[in-house]
Amino acid sequence: MFSLPNRATIIEVGPRDGLQNEKNQVPTDAKLEFIRLLKTSGVREIELTSFVSPKWVPQMKDAGDIARNAVPFERAIVLTPNSKGVSLARDAGAEAVAVFVGVSDTFNQKNINRSTDESVEALTPVIEQLKEDGIFVRACISTAFYCPYEGKTDIEDVIELCRRFVALGVDELSVADTIGMANPAESFELFSRLRQAFPSVLLTAHFHDTRKMALANILAALQAGVDRFDTSAGGLGGCPFAEGATGNVATEDVVNMFDSLGIETGIDVGKMCEAISAIAPYVSRPIDTGMYRLFEKGTC
Repeated sequence: MFSLPNRATIIEVGPRDGLQNEKNQVPTDAKLEFIRLLKTSGVREIELTSFVSPKWVPQMKDAGDIARNAVPFERAIVLTPNSKGVSLARDAGAEAVAVFVGVSDTFNQKNINRSTDESVEALTPVIEQLKEDGIFVRACISTAFYCPYEGKTDIEDVIELCRRFVALGVDELSVADTIGMANPAESFELFSRLRQAFPSVLLTAHFHDTRKMALANILAALQAGVDRFDTSAGGLGGCPFAEGATGNVATEDVVNMFDSLGIETGIDVGKMCEAISAIAPYVSRPIDTGMYRLFEKGTC
């Protein structure tokens, strides 16, 4: 029998990663209510919003209002692409900041108009200042398994990029199957290597469900020693730079699997589905996850 932890941590990314690419402009009040209900369900760590240019991501134009007015969490993370974003986040009172870099140069260029090396160099003084100021820093590692432009990512490139961030003192690595192409063997191999290489850093797995293997990949990551997972209520999300890539793995389905395995998360699936019901009228696609379907039928 494989070994599993007694407890796992869910980092809810629905308000940020889930809504960032949503075509409908979701009202700020609706986002804040969604966030409040997510906390009610038992979520303790969350990605609230992203301080990016509203010219490129109109959905996040209310980032300051969200950061200032959201209910408090044990850890509320905001995404920042550069020093300007960090400055705005700090002005809004953010105490936990995420930066992001793609392992793939091409993906990085398409996303933020910089190579991977250029991105790390630009972020180096930003991270150093954040750590001097006592701010929690999460490094989001995109295209850790596959790139929509370059194909399969070399595992050594992933480890090296993570090593550079760990050397800068980041508190957490969130390592992403950005386009949802990974399989469980690849998940186990990468996260085993990362767990061995960086035992003192919080290691989080971030899976998308394009090929319906996200739950299997999470189980493989669990076996590799990972007990932190980014998930999105209702499976909201997607990737604007990868045609066909679907949303993040659904929080309610992950929690249900963990419940069945005896792994505590502190999250109530029914209350999570109530939070999803609150945001569902504002999003452009129907929510069709396993546990949410049961909730709508009254059997969850």
